[in-house]
Amino acid sequence: MESNHLIELENITKEYSGDKALDNINLYIRNGEFLTLLGPSGCGKTTMLRIIAGFTMPSEGKVYMDDKEVTHVPPYKRRVNTVFQKYALFMHLNVFDNVAFGLKLKKMSKKEITNRVENILELVNLKGYEKRWVEQLSGGQQQRVAIARALVNDPEVLLLDEPLSALDKKLRKGMQVELKRMQQAVGITFIYVTHDQEEALTMSDTIVVMNEGKIQQIGTPADIYNEPKNQFVAQFIGESNIIEGIMLQDYMVSFKGNVYECVDKGFERNELVDLVIRPEDVDIVPLGSAPLSGVITNVIFMGVHYAITVNCNEFSLMVHTTDLVPVGEHVSVQILPDAIHVMKKPKEVSEFEIVMDEEKE
Repeated sequence: MESNHLIELENITKEYSGDKALDNINLYIRNGEFLTLLGPSGCGKTTMLRIIAGFTMPSEGKVYMDDKEVTHVPPYKRRVNTVFQKYALFMHLNVFDNVAFGLKLKKMSKKEITNRVENILELVNLKGYEKRWVEQLSGGQQQRVAIARALVNDPEVLLLDEPLSALDKKLRKGMQVELKRMQQAVGITFIYVTHDQEEALTMSDTIVVMNEGKIQQIGTPADIYNEPKNQFVAQFIGESNIIEGIMLQDYMVSFKGNVYECVDKGFERNELVDLVIRPEDVDIVPLGSAPLSGVITNVIFMGVHYAITVNCNEFSLMVHTTDLVPVGEHVSVQILPDAIHVMKKPKEVSEFEIVMDEEKE
């Protein structure tokens, strides 16, 4: 294992009554990385988190941490702390005693406990709340206490299992920024589980997209969004127009009777492919000024932009724009070369080509 690989999962499989929650997972996590496990309910992300924590044993495979195998090492012997959806705070204790609980179990001196707790409460913006009872705190403040209680024990890794799911949308957005700030301040590895694409894109250094117990793609938020490896990733991360096309040659693709320049290469001539075109990358232009034309059939105001459906006879195209175009108007749509992302068609419904650090899994 390379020196900057803090955690490595090797051929991890987990079965429950013959059903595979995880299917031959290989993954490494770097020291100091904010990595997010992203996917729909039941995809295996929480199972993977529990295996890293030591709460669940894999059916097959090995877990390494700091170059040592820890597959069967119990949770309390791993330098890992977990923040769950339900914060499990002690309601009969105030904020200070909740955060100090683990330190008291370690029989640290009163002075060291006080210094650590005060420093960590300042980090999570709860300085001055030491004597507050937990029930007096808001949901966001309770979540900060749970994070402080985990961080004060100086773990190498903080595991977070959808900790923002109980918060309202505005508070959740604020906590996304706060979590990233905390991670950068303490400099440790965060492994975050969520089904929320916006959370993953906002906070992560690396995103691991999962479905049906398998890794679909690993990459930076920009890579995952702009270069999806397959239809599942393209549809799960943001909104996408997915259209069947033909790769005529390098940098040239055709779909719906029109030929377009693109930025992709390395496909066979006349290979059948899938194209991903993000709605925000499509421009509505005056009728006749672009090859593809249609009629506006639906307009939804989304606050920042309009979501507009253009019916182009054989298919519909979703467009996101700040310009209002009324229903019934005939328009053309312009699609520039860098707006077209070409994907290979899957060989089977459940078989995807995944590339992780230029090695096929």
